[in-house]
Amino acid sequence: MATITRVTPPPTPAQLDALAARVGAILRERGWWLATAESSTGGLIGQAITSAPGASAYYVGGVICYSNRAKELQLDVPAELLRTNGAVSAEVAVAMAEGVRRRFGAEVGVAVTGIAGPDGATPDKPLGLHYVAADAPSGSPAVERHVFGYDRAGNRAAAALGALRLALDRVSVAPR
Repeated sequence: MATITRVTPPPTPAQLDALAARVGAILRERGWWLATAESSTGGLIGQAITSAPGASAYYVGGVICYSNRAKELQLDVPAELLRTNGAVSAEVAVAMAEGVRRRFGAEVGVAVTGIAGPDGATPDKPLGLHYVAADAPSGSPAVERHVFGYDRAGNRAAAALGALRLALDRVSVAPR
């Protein structure tokens, strides 16, 4: 899995809202529902999605699953997966996306987990590391690894943008 990095400034709320609106337009056109599972972003994705009038036509809801316990209880992420790979991993991001999609009965599940900072980094998992995943009818779930070099707010906003970009990609290529 390639690591995606961005050197531009972190996204603004307006950029997040605009991308969320593009995702929403495709979801509405297809009659699909979206559900979100957010850890490090703490609800930024859901906030961007619901900033668009009429989002209730395609956004079923989301879970802010900050702790491992919440990931297990709310999204059915296996405890063994969390112990083996850690909460900040591609495997957990995929399990979160699959879990939120299944739990909410949505066609699309989007998830993010990461280390926003300023604490929590390790030699193997640097500050700004985030995994975003999307599960949609377009086949196997997709996951991306990002490493952002911003402050806490910038890392969270960039991770939300990454998740929305992946969602846009998945709903754009999914069969109708």
